Amino acid sequence: MPRAVNGTVSRKRRKKILKMAKGYRSVRSTAFRKAREAVEHGLCYAYRDRKNRKREFRRLWIARINAAVRAEGMNYSQFMYGLKKADIQLDRKVLSDLAINNQDTFKSLTETARAQLA
Repeated sequence: MPRAVNGTVSRKRRKKILKMAKGYRSVRSTAFRKAREAVEHGLCYAYRDRKNRKREFRRLWIARINAAVRAEGMNYSQFMYGLKKADIQLDRKVLSDLAINNQDTFKSLTETARAQLA
């Protein structure tokens, strides 16, 4: 009886890793062991940076809101507190978009927030 060595399964596993390593330079795209190491590192970075992207965008939105609110004579924390007191539940992404693309609406929001603080 011939010895079964899992040839097709092993080949499939190796081909999957090498396919993921396509575009890497030198041995990292051709040699299985180096390719596996590179792919594992890449997947770790991808996982980490999916989380970091959310942080970076939130920082960007806050910076945009802050710049727009300061042009109206308030600061970011006062503005957000005024919106909270007025029970306006818009997230920072939407507020940032309003600050850039719809200044009239954003100006009315700042007036609402200012009225709540007074």
